[in-house]
Amino acid sequence: MNLGNFSLSLEVKDIHASLEFYKKLGFKQIMGDLNQKWCVVNNGDCTIGLYQGMFDSHMMTFNPKWTSNFQEDKDAPDIRDIESQLCAEGIEPLKSFEYDTTGPAHFVIEDPDGHTIMFEQHL
Repeated sequence: MNLGNFSLSLEVKDIHASLEFYKKLGFKQIMGDLNQKWCVVNNGDCTIGLYQGMFDSHMMTFNPKWTSNFQEDKDAPDIRDIESQLCAEGIEPLKSFEYDTTGPAHFVIEDPDGHTIMFEQHL
């Protein structure tokens, strides 16, 4: 199963302080809106999303339609197909969102140790 681009999504207390900290580690902001209190930073193959007040906890994030270089992967499966396959394997989403049959969507699962994993399709 191709899960696409991987990133760590961190719930932060202060988006500006967090962004400045990660910049000192060599990360560069590649997307986001600080007025909306979120941004994505990248350093080499490492991508971290910083989110203030959006989530309850940190989580792993997979973007099925993106490559690790944030390019569209037209051959990747649609997120709805991934969700269906996981359900068939007995992995039920914690949150599943009704959307159109194509385009942006996301769902959230939890691993056996309680770690949250979000699958998010932007395209």
